[in-house]
Amino acid sequence: MTTRAHWETVYQTRSEDEVSWYRPHLDVSLRLIEDAAPDRGAAVIDVGGGESTLVDDLVARGYGDVTVLDISQAAIDVARARLAATAARAHWITGDITRVELDAARYDVWHDRAVFHFLTEAEDRAAYVRQVARAVRPGGHVIVATFGPEGPEKCSGLDVVRYDAGSLHGEFGAKFRLLDSVTELHETPWGTPQQFLYCFCRVE
Repeated sequence: MTTRAHWETVYQTRSEDEVSWYRPHLDVSLRLIEDAAPDRGAAVIDVGGGESTLVDDLVARGYGDVTVLDISQAAIDVARARLAATAARAHWITGDITRVELDAARYDVWHDRAVFHFLTEAEDRAAYVRQVARAVRPGGHVIVATFGPEGPEKCSGLDVVRYDAGSLHGEFGAKFRLLDSVTELHETPWGTPQQFLYCFCRVE
């Protein structure tokens, strides 16, 4: 099964609160995005946004240039339907982040909660980092969250790579200045704790 087919199956067979990464609101992400971009005119992209409510909360807080990218069209469809008329206030892209073409220097904030840790091949991680370096403006910010050292080794039937702050920042390199890292103990909808690690960087 291809990666895209896998995620289409996940989103077609489970509701948004039946996946392990579900939270009603991504509080840590929202705080970091607002720290990075207090100006509501900033361009924000949520990579692997899926059915997440982050786009709802960003639009509700007045952000006027929000893009949601996901490999699953089914996930995009659910999020757009949930937002109803407000969906037109966001941009929607269906594609694989390691292959999709994004405009150069388009975004002020790049946000990813739980995509990067699925990239188990070095060439896919390198392609991802090239996308970030191209698509985020100099002086822009990058927020990437993965499973931490004590997080699970698999998610949705797929292997993942776990990181601490040093190893995650090391994947991105000197062009990305590490400003902060945050550890979050996320509780799945069925009560299992999962450790997430966020790195908050600025593009030099």
